Amino acid sequence: MITPASNLIDQPWIPVAWVEGKSGPPEVGLRELYLRAREIRTLLIEEAPAHSALLRLLYALTARITGLDEAGPGSWGDRREETLEQGHFEPCIELPDGRKAGIDGYFDQWSHRFDLFDGDRPWLQDPRLPDQCDRNSTAGVHKLVMSRAAGNNHSWFGHWSHDNPVLPNLSQAALSLLTWHYWGAPGALSRRAVGQVSHHYAKASPLRAALSYHPQCDNLFATLLAGLTPPEGDVSRQTDLCPWERDDLPDPLKPMPELQGPCSRLTACSQHALYLVPAQDGVHTADAYITWAYDAERIRPQDDYLIWDIGKDGETSPRLARSSRSLWRDIDALLLKQLDDSSPIQPKVMDHAFDVSEYLRVRGLGFEQDASQAANHQYVDSVTPVLLSRVEEDVVSTERPVRQLRQLGELFGERLEQATKEAWLKYTDDKKNDPGAWLDAVTARYWPSAEDEFWSLFRQLTRAEGAVDCGFDFEAACRAFGRHALDAYEAVTGSVTRTPRGAKAVTRAKAIILAALKDPHKAMEQSKAKSAPKKS
Repeated sequence: MITPASNLIDQPWIPVAWVEGKSGPPEVGLRELYLRAREIRTLLIEEAPAHSALLRLLYALTARITGLDEAGPGSWGDRREETLEQGHFEPCIELPDGRKAGIDGYFDQWSHRFDLFDGDRPWLQDPRLPDQCDRNSTAGVHKLVMSRAAGNNHSWFGHWSHDNPVLPNLSQAALSLLTWHYWGAPGALSRRAVGQVSHHYAKASPLRAALSYHPQCDNLFATLLAGLTPPEGDVSRQTDLCPWERDDLPDPLKPMPELQGPCSRLTACSQHALYLVPAQDGVHTADAYITWAYDAERIRPQDDYLIWDIGKDGETSPRLARSSRSLWRDIDALLLKQLDDSSPIQPKVMDHAFDVSEYLRVRGLGFEQDASQAANHQYVDSVTPVLLSRVEEDVVSTERPVRQLRQLGELFGERLEQATKEAWLKYTDDKKNDPGAWLDAVTARYWPSAEDEFWSLFRQLTRAEGAVDCGFDFEAACRAFGRHALDAYEAVTGSVTRTPRGAKAVTRAKAIILAALKDPHKAMEQSKAKSAPKKS
């Protein structure tokens, strides 16, 4: 049997980096990825949202292949530990219900649903779209590949001609398809007519504008196991289905099918319907339809890889991706349990990731976008240093310092911004005059130095079990962050201090930073009070 050129199981399309001392092709298919997962260091995907989307797909496939898609039999954690100790994913597993799992067991069963250009059920696509949409008003390949210029979006990695487009290959098309399902824009797309309903407005994809957090180990085998979360006790693989496992295509006039567990939450939350038109060679994509998937109200599911912030109204919302925000500023929300009602809720995956390895990195992957508009701004992709250990319940001496380190860094960043704005206002005496130039300059100076300071102090914390003193000096840390803020402030505002007016404005505003240095505890309480949610 000849494997179709667009079959994602055996055709290479996933860029990977190999563990030192191992070698292989630059791209692999899904089967080879799982067979050689321990030899692969990491996915090598430039586009952060595509990387995050692919990880979610791989988490679902990992759960299916290992049988960890259900809570039992026995302890889910023990079964994951057994897989980890084996050091590889099994080619074939016989499950208690008689179904086949393992790499070959699963992919051989569903190989007909993993073809990107299959005539009946192309992977993660709706083949009804050419009949339901206007064939003369398709999206085109530039709209499909978000890094290309289309509409009002700018071109990111090159210049593209609409008259002579460069057609996406198998890898580019598959990753772009995933990106649309997880990060796609709301608003006007291709008009779709279903029954008596006809319109062209889609809702935002579930991860739109969010920042996603993923545990990362030394190889992909451990990384995928660390990214799993245990299913609820009543979850069944017969009902917790991925889109390609469903017998029928969804009804676009009904609400999105109810999510039954981790696999459907990971793969079946898209608000967009897509269809890729293959080129004559059967490998490249010549055109694309992109439109709405459901006419009913949008559902944003609970996601195990997001930090959930508590708003002033008490409502939860995912932490947004901001290219100007360093990942260390989220560290206490990643490592520590929720402290109070105003503290963010950590990603559920962090409750279980350290059971795979206590020497984890955390990778933040996101897309800075307008949540309610089609504008895309910048990818966000950053990795923490190795987190030597989570803050265990029995290592209580480190929990408070980790919070205080992050809070001190944030505090002096906020005071620096306040002081800079105040100095600019007093110097220019014009409330309409934007202090953006000064703010950009102090931000560029302060946050990188504050990040270095944070990780330096973080590594010095003693994590010995039962230790009473972790070696954290609050006052010294306060002075260190304060010094970084003052250095940035003085470097940017120094040019105007040669005049009496400028010197007066800069000196008076500097007191905002100095007040935090004098009484940091009071300043931190004031900052916390400003951001606390209102009680209903």
